[in-house]
Amino acid sequence: MPDQVVTPERPVVIFDGRCSFCRRWIEYFQALTAGRLDYVSAQERGVQSPQSVQLEQPGGERLSGAHAVFEILRHSPGLVWLAWVYANLPLFGAVSEWAYRVIAGHRPFFDRLTTMLFGRTIRPLSYVFVEWIFLRVLGVIYFIAFVSFGTQVRGLIGSRGILPVHNYLQAVSESFGFSRFWVAPTLFWFRHDDGFVVSICIAGAALAIVLMLGYAQRLAMVLLFILYLSLCAVGQDFMSFQWDMLLLEAGFLAIFLGSSNIIIWLMRWLVFRLMFLSGAVKLMSHDPAWRSLDAMRFHYWTQPLPTPIAWYMNQLPAWFLRASTAGVFVIELLVPFLIFSPRRVRHLAGYCLIFLQVLILTTGNYTFFNWLAIALCLFLFDDDTFPKWHVSRRALATSSRVAVALAILIAILSVFQLLGSLFDYTPLPARALLRLAAPFGIVNTYGLFAVMTTERPEIIVQGSQDGVNWLDYGFRYKPGDPRRPPPWVAPHQPRLDWQMWFAALSNWRGNPWFANFMVRLLEASPEVLALMEKNPFPGTQPKYVRALVYAYRFTDFAERRATREWWHREPKGTYFPAISLNGVRP
Repeated sequence: MPDQVVTPERPVVIFDGRCSFCRRWIEYFQALTAGRLDYVSAQERGVQSPQSVQLEQPGGERLSGAHAVFEILRHSPGLVWLAWVYANLPLFGAVSEWAYRVIAGHRPFFDRLTTMLFGRTIRPLSYVFVEWIFLRVLGVIYFIAFVSFGTQVRGLIGSRGILPVHNYLQAVSESFGFSRFWVAPTLFWFRHDDGFVVSICIAGAALAIVLMLGYAQRLAMVLLFILYLSLCAVGQDFMSFQWDMLLLEAGFLAIFLGSSNIIIWLMRWLVFRLMFLSGAVKLMSHDPAWRSLDAMRFHYWTQPLPTPIAWYMNQLPAWFLRASTAGVFVIELLVPFLIFSPRRVRHLAGYCLIFLQVLILTTGNYTFFNWLAIALCLFLFDDDTFPKWHVSRRALATSSRVAVALAILIAILSVFQLLGSLFDYTPLPARALLRLAAPFGIVNTYGLFAVMTTERPEIIVQGSQDGVNWLDYGFRYKPGDPRRPPPWVAPHQPRLDWQMWFAALSNWRGNPWFANFMVRLLEASPEVLALMEKNPFPGTQPKYVRALVYAYRFTDFAERRATREWWHREPKGTYFPAISLNGVRP
């Protein structure tokens, strides 16, 4: 290394200049501390080569080993917290000193391991481009979410929709009084007519475009979070999906991007919780389909809205489907731990998690969920992963102290949330904190398909003018006509079609919205009928409506050649009894 002028007033780092392992990490520390310390080799200092790095303080105190390393990190603004952990957690300090002694005693081995895990050059990682692309993808996802819901909002929660906002807010107000503003944090407390509901969706889409273009990003993200939270707070059954909560949590963290790399770690922690819990709930449910590795034999045709590719995947040999189930467990339960590994291993984890999301999005219509999960996986990479892309840093003025305070809050809440999900126990104080934070969606629990459905009941809604001859209502996307192929609809989410899948898994009494839906069909509500593909009573109202249930499954190659049907179905009985507006049954 070149000769350096040592300034006595500053701490001096002394290292073994003949050790390539030491030189590589010292160069990394020099970049981290950016001129705040002086670095000199023992050979230049004319002293015996040290067995460990040493830090000579201006007052003459000399530190060594892990203690010296963490004191060096105290001079790196983004890593001061590690020095605090070392100084205040005795067990952490003791383990760190033991690990340092092991590494110092086997430096040639760890030099080779460093090359394998980090590459030949070690330098502080930059996330300027990663943040740049993530914010634009986040803008696209917000745009999709607002536009998708906006095209359905009148039929779902409008004044003549299935679950009107007004009725919901009135019920919340009667139950909670003044605390209603905390229980349901939404702008709709000020106004909730149909025009305002639609305006919220339009404003959200417009702000998403602003975010995509890179203007007023911090303000745009704050407003986007508030608007989407407002919709989630009143969306009831139609805004209760895990990806809605994931968008809120990711959107909230994104507000603080650029202030500290600790937000990058929070994003990685979110990816870990999302993926690991998705695997853990499958085991904790004791579901025989998952435990026997048979789940993928059912998944492709029992999932809510399969794609055409799902039909072909379902025809694969049983051994391949069982191997696929095992692969899901490996990626969801083991790979997430690699998120916190050194750079190259972390990249491998990112590729595996993205691969799983691509498989899911090609076989199932899961709205914007898979794209958001892939976007979050970007934080497992860094700018050096994209060497040909360069963007200028536009300062997003936020105090790093705010980021640290946020990290502490999110860490506390999410750790207790995770432990509660895994062990079904949360200490009382933590439970109170989680209850306070729950309405805002900033920390959530995740885990899709804990129990694999092995049958597919499908609801067919019918109307009649005489109670004898019945005509089917047609849904746009959910299975109905056996000859219609599974559709491509994502990233749009037809939320009524999705809720019909959940409703079919139980009975209508467990889904109060369904009775409201049937009443709206009797009333021929234009807003609700706009959610449907086919209205068998154009220009008039049916006198009666009812719902039947059928068992559906994918056909195989032979059945499809013979019948041209993608689905085989058999009648199973009545789901919802025939009713009329005056309550008279036929």
